[in-house]
Amino acid sequence: MPLKFLRQRARRPSLGTAVWSRALAHCAYARRLPPADSRRLRELAALFLDAKSFDGAAGLRITTEMRAAIALKACVPILNLGLDYYAGWKDVVVYPGDFRVNDEYMDNAGVVHQDTRDLCGQSLTQGPMVLSWQTIEEEDFMPDRDLVMHECAHKLDILNGDANGFPPLHASMSVDHWARIFNAAFERFGAAVEEETETALDPYAATDPAEFFAVLSETFFTQPTIVRDDFPAVYAELSRFYRQDPSTVFAGGAAS
Repeated sequence: MPLKFLRQRARRPSLGTAVWSRALAHCAYARRLPPADSRRLRELAALFLDAKSFDGAAGLRITTEMRAAIALKACVPILNLGLDYYAGWKDVVVYPGDFRVNDEYMDNAGVVHQDTRDLCGQSLTQGPMVLSWQTIEEEDFMPDRDLVMHECAHKLDILNGDANGFPPLHASMSVDHWARIFNAAFERFGAAVEEETETALDPYAATDPAEFFAVLSETFFTQPTIVRDDFPAVYAELSRFYRQDPSTVFAGGAAS
């Protein structure tokens, strides 16, 4: 489909000024973007809405505001990357609250185990992004959390295989340097969590390299000074990958 036609469809009323303003209320970083970047984010969010299908689960009715808020948050990480980074999946499924999943895995002895977990978000390889709307609303009062950005980081991570904290890097970036920086930071952070040392970064990041990358990514856009101050080398790599510098945006922008 020609980009011009997509742009024309993206200007439909579902992302009018009132809807966009309400969506901005859910994202402090977006409210602080310079005007030109804010306009590009709005256009990208409209294209995201045009490209993705939204489905409510467990009786949830998806409203225009829900769709706009999720689209805005999802497009923050790809503001300078482009919508093609999300081309491998189409559906966004939203539950009213946490949802239950049944996992099956095989241990080293070849024994298959089944596990039931309650989740607030999930990103399936070439499958939907699943979200809890209750969590998204609660995060308005949790400045370092963003479920949508977290799950979108997983989507970026799996572009080149299994989720392992290693998204496809730009040609100008060094794979070896990324691996050294992230592995060292992950080991140091994991040791701190194991020793029950209080950390500014959510301890959930110590779960595995994939969660480390996802938590760092959401914090990069919500409380960037945590990443910049505690993991300066990681911050530099994330800035190169996302092609954004959130600490500068927060320092120079004004919320509206």
